[in-house]
Order: sequence, then C-alpha cells, then structure tokens
Amino acid sequence: MANRTEAAVLTEHGSALTLRELPLPEEPEPGAALVRITCTTLCGTDVHLWSGQMTFPGMLPMVLGHEMVGEVVAVGPGTTDTLGREIAEGDRIGWSESTCGKCYGCTILREPVACEKRGYGFLQRSDVFPYATGGLVRYCYVTPGAAKLLLPDDVKDTWASMSGCAGKTVLRAVARSGGIRPGATVVVQGAGALGVFATAVARISGAGDVITIGGPADRLETAGRFGATATIPVDGSAGDRVERVKELTGGRGADHVFDFAGGPTIGEEAVAFAAQRGTIAIVGSTGPAPSPVALGTVMGKELTVVGSLNGDIADYHRSVDFFRTFAGRMPWGELFSAPVGLSGASRSVESMSRLGELKAVIDPRLP
Repeated sequence: MANRTEAAVLTEHGSALTLRELPLPEEPEPGAALVRITCTTLCGTDVHLWSGQMTFPGMLPMVLGHEMVGEVVAVGPGTTDTLGREIAEGDRIGWSESTCGKCYGCTILREPVACEKRGYGFLQRSDVFPYATGGLVRYCYVTPGAAKLLLPDDVKDTWASMSGCAGKTVLRAVARSGGIRPGATVVVQGAGALGVFATAVARISGAGDVITIGGPADRLETAGRFGATATIPVDGSAGDRVERVKELTGGRGADHVFDFAGGPTIGEEAVAFAAQRGTIAIVGSTGPAPSPVALGTVMGKELTVVGSLNGDIADYHRSVDFFRTFAGRMPWGELFSAPVGLSGASRSVESMSRLGELKAVIDPRLP
C-alpha cells in the first residue's frame, strides 16, 4: 500500500497548482478505502474555488476535484458500497459526498444534501488528516462516511466521474421540479457542462422544444448537437432574451425553466420565460448576492419555484444508470477534453475559467 501520493495542490487563489507529495493513512479505517484515481473530471465549482469566487476562511491549501473514479488498492474492515456489496481490492468505484448520519438533515429529513457536515473531501485542507481526499491526486483516501458505489463495466470512467457532481445535479433538479412532461417546452439557462447535459436530459425525457441560453458560440453549437431545438446567445440584453423566448414559444413561455448559470438577472429572466403554471428550478444561482424576482408575476402566473442543491448517492446512482441506458443517444464524448496528467491540471482549470474546455479530464496515471 502506498504511503504517499503526488497531488496538485491549490495554495493561492488564481495561481498555478503546486505539485506536492502528501502523506496517506498507514491503513484504511473501517469503512474506508484507498483508491488509485483513473479519472477526475473538473467541475465549475473547482474553477470557482481556484479563482476565489467561492472561498471560506482557512480553506487553503487544498486539493481540488470532487468528480472522480478509481481502482481500489486497499480497504478497511467492513467496507461496502451503498447497496451493501463488499468492496475489495481491484474493484472500480465512484463515490458521493461524505455525511455524518447523525444530524437533523441525515436522520429527520433523510436528505444527505442537508447534512451539517456534508463534504466531498474538498472541504479538508491538504495538510490535515486524511490529506488526500480530493480528485487531483494519484491515490485518494475515500473516507468511511463517503457513499460508495461499485461501477458497471460498461460505464466509461468519464461518465461515472461526471455523475459525481454534474450528472447527479441535473437529474436531481429535474426530479425536484416534478419531471419533464412529454412535449413540454424547456428553457435551459447556461451552456456549460450542466446546461448541455440538461439539454440532453430534457430531450431524452421527451421535451418537444429545448431552448438553451448561454455562450460562447461554440458551446451553443454543442448544445444543438445535444438536442437543443433553438439557442440564444447571452451577448444581448435580458429584454432581448425574454422577447426571443416569447417568439420561440408563440408568446406562451416555457413549461420548465432550469437555472444552471447564475448571474444577477437569472431570476428575473426565469420568471419572465416561464409559462402560466410553469416550473422554475434554481440550481446555478449560488452565493449571497440577491437576484431581483417579480413576486407578483410568480403569483399571477401561479409558478412553482424550487431550489435544488447538488445531489446525493441516489442521484449519483441514477446518473450512472442514465449514461448506461442512453449510451448511444447523444455524442457524450464531446463533453470531455483529452485527458492530461496532474502536471496539466493547472492549464485545464485556467482553460475552463476562460470558457475554453467544457469538461476537463485529468488522468493522474499520465505524466
């Protein structure tokens, strides 16, 4: 068993990641596992953490990455996946957030996303035990509280990795908003990885029209290949976008609006986009900044507005199954960049911050 691991560590917001050697626990605790990472896909949250848009006191140094899969190289006593299946050396697993199992969110609400101590590992500093819990490492320590899942052989590493955050976030948002009615009109705000994946999910779910709003132009082109029947660039005004949605929907508006973008006018636009008795799911509007919303319009249209926070192991499982079931329905490979090693992780994060790569892929086995 390895006792140290190479890691790409964030030591200063907006600066290059530093390659460091981190210690590993001498042996896994009961319920824990040591995994050799085979694929880490970067998320928009990683970019926000790197840039400092998302920050909290005492967070640095830290290892980015919370979408990852790998091969088990050591396990602690009694380590099983979420379905009770024994995890052994050589198994390929993915995992969702760690939870405490004892707080109000875990025990009364029975919602892992509401756990008071919920975290993927990226909330832990890289200089504090257990050190290597993020995805930008050669070997990752999967804590006892992390919900683990044995992965089917026919699900690609990239698909399973993306399911760890982006995939499960989208599927949870669809479920939270009551599902997508066949033939419905859907507006997706955002053309990043979540927005493009949501576009595909909406079409596969039977939506009649899917309007994806975002940028830059190449991402809107990608959205078209993932099922968007129309796209709207964000280089105009909010009023222009509202008028265009009205035009595309014959003045009625959209049955479902999904926010995967955030931004100061997102809420205002979402309410304007929505049809009478439509639903709005707020997913991308994070942070403390207020967003103006016309509550009179919410009342007058009898809109349903729900918030949706990431996802849990159930959503992760559904995302893995979704990729498996619809493997041939969309050009999923277009979501992912060519893999690079840990030495290329800084360039990948920076590229995503410039809206370059849609979904960067890190394979720590590469140089």
